[in-house]
Amino acid sequence: MIAALDVHYDDPRRHGRAAAVVFENWEDATSAHEYIAEIEDVEPYVPGEFFRRELPCLLAVIGKIDLKLDAIVIDGYVRLNGKPGLGEHLFEALDRKVPVIGVAKTRFAGAPAIEILRGGSVSPLFVTAAGLEAREAAEFVAEMHGSHRLPTLLNRVDRLARG
Repeated sequence: MIAALDVHYDDPRRHGRAAAVVFENWEDATSAHEYIAEIEDVEPYVPGEFFRRELPCLLAVIGKIDLKLDAIVIDGYVRLNGKPGLGEHLFEALDRKVPVIGVAKTRFAGAPAIEILRGGSVSPLFVTAAGLEAREAAEFVAEMHGSHRLPTLLNRVDRLARG
């Protein structure tokens, strides 16, 4: 199974909502399972330490999934400027047992990403990975269902996280 994860924050209350959509194949148009985790007292955002805010939220929703995961897709980068990004921190927190694929919508200078174009978009997605080759991860993201820049299930998890 594959899980796509995302988190949305209500900053005034320091509340987070993490979502996961779980699916069987990269080409799937619909999820097999969906999960939500509500998180109180989320850490404040600190530039350069985004993972301190996001990682506990991702782990909370992963904790609700009682299925074996073959890969996890997150919104963001795995590695940044030679330092671990959110994806690498997640990969390590999972004892390096589940590959993590980062899909970012904006370029981050110095991040070694594979650029892919989907649908008719002229704006690329930036794919990074831990636990598998970035090129293979990019191929998986390119295969995902949907005719738009962002795959269908990544849009779905974003909507779930936003409530």
